Amino acid sequence: MRLHPTAQLLACAAIATSLGLASSRSSAQQAPPHAFFRIRLGSAAAQPLSGRLLVFLKPGKGDAEVDVQEFHPRQENQQTWVAAQEVRDLAPGASVQFDADLIAYPRPFSALPPGDYEVQAVLDTDGTYNYSGRTPQDWISPVANLTQWNPQSPEATLTLNGHPAPNPQRQAALAHAMQQVKPGEIERQEMVSPLLTRFSGNSTSIRAWVILPPGYAGSKRRRYPTAYFTHGFGANMDYNLMMGEMIRDRMVQGKMPPMIWVMLDESCPEGTHEFANSVNDGPWGTALTTEFIPMLERTYRMDAKRNGRFLNGHSSGGWATLQLQVNYPRIFGGTWSTSPDPSDFHNFTGPDLYAPHANVYHRPDGTAYPIMRIDGKVVATIEQFAKTEAVLGPYGGQMTSFDWVFSPRSPSGAPMPMFDRVTGDVNPAVVAYWHDHYDLAHRVETEWPQTGPLLQGRIHLFVGTADTFYLDGSARLFEARLDKLGADPHFHYLPGRSHFDLYKVGEDRNGLFDQIGAEMYAVARPGANWKK
Repeated sequence: MRLHPTAQLLACAAIATSLGLASSRSSAQQAPPHAFFRIRLGSAAAQPLSGRLLVFLKPGKGDAEVDVQEFHPRQENQQTWVAAQEVRDLAPGASVQFDADLIAYPRPFSALPPGDYEVQAVLDTDGTYNYSGRTPQDWISPVANLTQWNPQSPEATLTLNGHPAPNPQRQAALAHAMQQVKPGEIERQEMVSPLLTRFSGNSTSIRAWVILPPGYAGSKRRRYPTAYFTHGFGANMDYNLMMGEMIRDRMVQGKMPPMIWVMLDESCPEGTHEFANSVNDGPWGTALTTEFIPMLERTYRMDAKRNGRFLNGHSSGGWATLQLQVNYPRIFGGTWSTSPDPSDFHNFTGPDLYAPHANVYHRPDGTAYPIMRIDGKVVATIEQFAKTEAVLGPYGGQMTSFDWVFSPRSPSGAPMPMFDRVTGDVNPAVVAYWHDHYDLAHRVETEWPQTGPLLQGRIHLFVGTADTFYLDGSARLFEARLDKLGADPHFHYLPGRSHFDLYKVGEDRNGLFDQIGAEMYAVARPGANWKK
């Protein structure tokens, strides 16, 4: 369920206030002048536009034909500052004054020293910047060079007159995958869910690409094991199609056993719903297992039994598949989850959410909690990550996505934030709710007398020892608790692997799929030889 646009504007104002970005000086004499820009909508627009207006600025004198580098909350890129403002019904040819001090990161623009800068405006028209970055639907200005600019300079005018160019490599890969979409090979399935539609009040669908094994169309009686895959944060149906096409190609080459793969889309306006039952996002787990899977099993020659239904997902999709196995052990015969989001909240990418006076920004000694590392170097802290998300928008970010899935609902209708975005202080009441409903280690431990026989030996997990987001720490805690239960977990810690090269085997960047597919097939067809 998404908030009404008016509530979105209120949420934006609340974010500005909570981050301490809105001016709260006691008098005009004490407040430094704000930094302003003039943003104009060019005549190329056919109608008035609304959305979140973002202004990116960094030091330098660049080529006006080169975009300002896409902003990421990484220490080496903290030269780039970003400010935000909501606009409504900006007409072609009209302009708006943009105050770059009200909502900004890392600081209000008035704190910048005089110098040479590059600046660019982006109008995020559909609220997806936090999830997808710049898309062809957004409007952008050319990059402007500001020579000897200072925050009190006259307003520079930036004109929104074009769209971001699509990534040519991604477009080529997607076009190639689309060529493989044909009956009996790759098919799209979309079902309007009665449960989700009733929850949201709007027509809500579950979507997936169904990847059929070679020979499926020629055999009218043979049934196949089925793997349900779901993607990580930032991905969508296009990504699923490209991944599914890769998997089918591996089956054609004989690298993977013949199975049906269902590439589930878990993206939503609030981030990823992770196929969890949530008071904010809706009953996605129930809808998947009682509506969508039965429809697929009526449509395709699937095994349609526990030992023929498997799960595989990466990152947020890794957590999604873990929770589906934990919550529906009678439906799924095993999960092979890779680099999953935290499964034991004693280590939520570092912070222990249950510690007294827990804070996700700083350790008790005051040092910052990192959230990203590359080649052993910290490139972002949780504080940088969360505060950047708050400026880029109230929807679709990774931290807000956790709140939408895990948190109780506040009186306003929005999810209650797990932590204060200004201070990093954890809300113990919200964490208690997270613990009872979504801490998978706790859930398995508590429900083991009922579900233990069904889960034993069924939880497989792969994570790198150099995971980019430190997700190996939570995995080790989860494994230790499963070991105590005698759950026979199959956890693999791949030396030196990060979040983004986990599947690489030798020179094959997707080689781990072969092992996962073979292990699934061995459960569904014990002793069968599928190799050519």
